[in-house]
Amino acid sequence: MRLLRCADSGLLVELDELNEVLTLHAALTAELPKGVTELVPASRSLLLRLDPEHADIEQIEGLIRGLPGRVPAEQELVSVPVVYDGEDLHDVARLTGLTEFEIVDAHTSTEWTVSYAGFAPGFGYLSGGSPLLNVPRRHVARTRVPAGSVGLSGTFSGIYPRDTPGGWQLIGHTELDIWRTDRNPPALLRPGVRVRFQETV
Repeated sequence: MRLLRCADSGLLVELDELNEVLTLHAALTAELPKGVTELVPASRSLLLRLDPEHADIEQIEGLIRGLPGRVPAEQELVSVPVVYDGEDLHDVARLTGLTEFEIVDAHTSTEWTVSYAGFAPGFGYLSGGSPLLNVPRRHVARTRVPAGSVGLSGTFSGIYPRDTPGGWQLIGHTELDIWRTDRNPPALLRPGVRVRFQETV
């Protein structure tokens, strides 16, 4: 673990792996230290945004060093109904050696966790799925991927919150509103949220 101060309004925690980020993020979310206004996780780091008038950065650093190893409280669980009709389902079967039925089973039988957000507002990078579903991005990205599309890239799964370009392997779609500006918070899939996919027709 490495702690880097970002002037007086930020503290960057660099970690060795994604699981350490998830554990630290969950622990801090359960009891947000005084003066911390936002947590921004990434694949191997966690940024704490600070209110300089209320944050004791040395105290926060000491707290963080004592947190790893604690068992985090369980976060919210979101069920996502998916129609597995994605354009790349056949290609994913070819890449993994699985049948389409086995792909669906692998995707739905494991609980995923939103590790961090990026790419587009509301787009969560979901980790913790079956290692059998580790596939590369498409060689050529699509210029338009419809909102609600469920995809795979590397060890991650994700749901496109709105129509955007994208290069993930599409295996299905959901009718859930992943991003709504009239909702508080707008993003359904926020860092730390647990996700279970459920096959529907």
